[in-house]
Amino acid sequence: MYPVVLDLTRLPVALVGSAGAVLGRLAGLDAAGASAVTVFCREPDSALSAAAGARLAPRHPDAGDLSRVRVLLVCGLQDGPASELAAAARAIGILVNVEDRRQWCDFHLPSIIRRGDLAIAVSTDGQSPGLARRVRRFIESQIGPEWASRVAEIAERRSAWRASGRDSATVARLTDEFIDRRGWLP
Repeated sequence: MYPVVLDLTRLPVALVGSAGAVLGRLAGLDAAGASAVTVFCREPDSALSAAAGARLAPRHPDAGDLSRVRVLLVCGLQDGPASELAAAARAIGILVNVEDRRQWCDFHLPSIIRRGDLAIAVSTDGQSPGLARRVRRFIESQIGPEWASRVAEIAERRSAWRASGRDSATVARLTDEFIDRRGWLP
């Protein structure tokens, strides 16, 4: 696998599955700023209905629905429907992730720590989501909420350095020096 960060403000997503599983994934998509998510769940509960709102379709996607998305996330479905959806999506060039079914995935979802625009992803290439979750919790204990403002602060500095005509190597050096002066990292 090759780690990639997808800009979900630009890619339409279909999220399909059982209510409880979909609710958790939807929260992650919303936190990532996904702007075009359609939620497909045949039996949504009140929590999912409230979270999804107008994005909810109480059914599974058909070929027309799939043709309008670029990413398909499937969670909490039985193997038969999950594999059929994955095959249909892959046949038309959609990136697919089926939770806990590595053989049907084009990508895996890492365990993520968010601190504003700082996102730290922990992955075991789908081998052990439980281990990734534990490592994420450890890193969360080390990287607190103050990192959101730190990212914003360094981003302002970086923009100013770039605007003044400094090259990439100089900006990298200035960034390291700034971090060291602030004592943010050992």
